Amino acid sequence: MAVETSSSRKPSSSTGRCWRRLIAAAVAGAIAATLGWGGMVYAANNSVQGAKKEVEGGFDGDAPTAILIEASSGSVLFEKNADELRAPSSMMKLMTAEVVFNAIKKGEIKLTDEYRVSENAWRKGGAPSGGSTMFAAIHSKIAVDDLLRGAIIQSGNDACMVLAEAMAGNERIFAAEMMTKRARELGLEKSTFGNSNGLPDPANKMTVRELARLARHLIQAYPDFYKLFGEREYTWNKIRQQNRNPLLTSLEGADGLKTGYTKEGGYGMVGSAVQNGMRLIVVVNGLNDPDDRASEAKKMLEWGFRNFEARTLFAAQQPVGYARVFGGESRSVKLASPEPIKVMVPKNGSEKLIARIVYSGPVRAPIETGQRVGVVKVWRGPNVAMETPVYAAEPVARGSTMRRAIDGAGELVIGMFRAGAEKL
Repeated sequence: MAVETSSSRKPSSSTGRCWRRLIAAAVAGAIAATLGWGGMVYAANNSVQGAKKEVEGGFDGDAPTAILIEASSGSVLFEKNADELRAPSSMMKLMTAEVVFNAIKKGEIKLTDEYRVSENAWRKGGAPSGGSTMFAAIHSKIAVDDLLRGAIIQSGNDACMVLAEAMAGNERIFAAEMMTKRARELGLEKSTFGNSNGLPDPANKMTVRELARLARHLIQAYPDFYKLFGEREYTWNKIRQQNRNPLLTSLEGADGLKTGYTKEGGYGMVGSAVQNGMRLIVVVNGLNDPDDRASEAKKMLEWGFRNFEARTLFAAQQPVGYARVFGGESRSVKLASPEPIKVMVPKNGSEKLIARIVYSGPVRAPIETGQRVGVVKVWRGPNVAMETPVYAAEPVARGSTMRRAIDGAGELVIGMFRAGAEKL
């Protein structure tokens, strides 16, 4: 199932086309050959943790946990302990914002709805708390639009609590049910939440990988709301506060997202910037100093912009491979992506790429065009550089009774063979 390709020099446009044809043909051939087994096809995530000085072309990251991705493709350019669960601190407000954005998008709440500031939200998240706050007045009513600005621009703990209490009855239910449910829907499998704002709580745990995926989703799904993250300041209750994101004033093209700090989690940041039409997202966490947090995030983004470029592996609707079909008129179905499949690669130097299709098969007929079948995963060295869904490029009708019987017998034999092999 693995296909490897390497290049000893920066390809020209003609060699680039040849490179794409070779990987496409190789992937298709390897997949077709492997699928003869007809069972569950897996590709392990071989992400290597720790410093990446050699693997990542000399980048030396100081943050205990960090990741850098390209937003369009999701390609991972750098990672270090990216799946380690840590306290996300105020970066967790991104999840609260997503829940609210989603509710607005679905018409469940409106920006003009006004929510009351409870004594609990005022005392624990407002001015008396001594933490980050939008200085919401006790028992006042504030529109959702203003609460979002208070939570995002001013990092107000009180703003998040008011939203949570109004939408779920109390903050604990909002965190344990609404935030968790939405996180799982977005594919964030490890994240857990104990409150809406990231204040110290044993249940508040996220990885930098999942924070990066969440940031990417916010950017792509809510382009209008995302503009809030780039606003430099906001005034509420006659108190003007600056956006806490240092990248907004120190890096060209920076427009988000969120900083965070707790004693347990250390200093962290989710940042994003666009340069020359390319958007990168960085997440760092666990640093001991706010200046180190800012410099580390900026250094990583600048390194990514300087050293990487997009490479197309497969054009839109180009056959990527085939999946075996159970009980269909055809024994296999062609797989493709409606969008170009791209991966970020170093501008200079050679590297090895490994592409695999991962799906649960054989796929039962009937199959409709556009039906999601699996994913393509691409490794750059030991790390998963990107993964993207692939879909059936053609319909496959249900086969005859004889065809289904033959396929069923074949699967039974293969199952017995596997069971025997597992005992060895």
